[in-house]
Amino acid sequence: MQTRHLTNQPFNPHSPMSKIIGWLSVVALIFLLILSPGWQQTILTIISVGAVFGFSYLMIQKATVGYTLTATHFQQHLFKGGWVVKWNNVSKIGICQYNQDGWEQPLPWIGIKLKHYSPYLQGICPRIATEILLSQRALLYLGAKQQQQSVQFEDIVLDSTPYRNHDGEEFSGLQAMLANRMKYQRRYFDYDIFISAHDLDRPADEFVGLIRRYLAAAESE
Repeated sequence: MQTRHLTNQPFNPHSPMSKIIGWLSVVALIFLLILSPGWQQTILTIISVGAVFGFSYLMIQKATVGYTLTATHFQQHLFKGGWVVKWNNVSKIGICQYNQDGWEQPLPWIGIKLKHYSPYLQGICPRIATEILLSQRALLYLGAKQQQQSVQFEDIVLDSTPYRNHDGEEFSGLQAMLANRMKYQRRYFDYDIFISAHDLDRPADEFVGLIRRYLAAAESE
């Protein structure tokens, strides 16, 4: 399968529209500098425009989520880092479902079920682990509520019990918290890793179909 790079950010600095906007911004800046009555106002204008552009660029970068799909692995890129899973460690991929009164309702989350936790835990940095633990609290609460465990939610969300895999390798700290979170989520939704549908460049079902094709191709190789 051909390597593909996807992103939820439609802004492309190399696109014709972006170049037009850039040139218009330069013309507007030159116009403002010409109208400035003195050098103090000129410097203030340059600093203000630079601050606005710098802040806007930072906000765009923080909101950007990227994905890399190759013949061997799937990777998510975030502002603070990212994580990667190999296709041969993926059991299944699908849209997360919430069971309410016997009815299955799709949630705006894509789930990935792993065969083994250790490669994922070993490759994730503390900043990303922390972000996952914080950003997916609401999803965890839905799962606990679905299993009538709302009362135990605070104990579940802070569970830092050391995690030991089948080979006897032990994980502690943030890695243990993330592993325990994955165990709870698997119990609730039958998935371990979750991707928000709001971080995609296309509808969730289309994204699932795409990565399933890569998964199927990897399994057949």
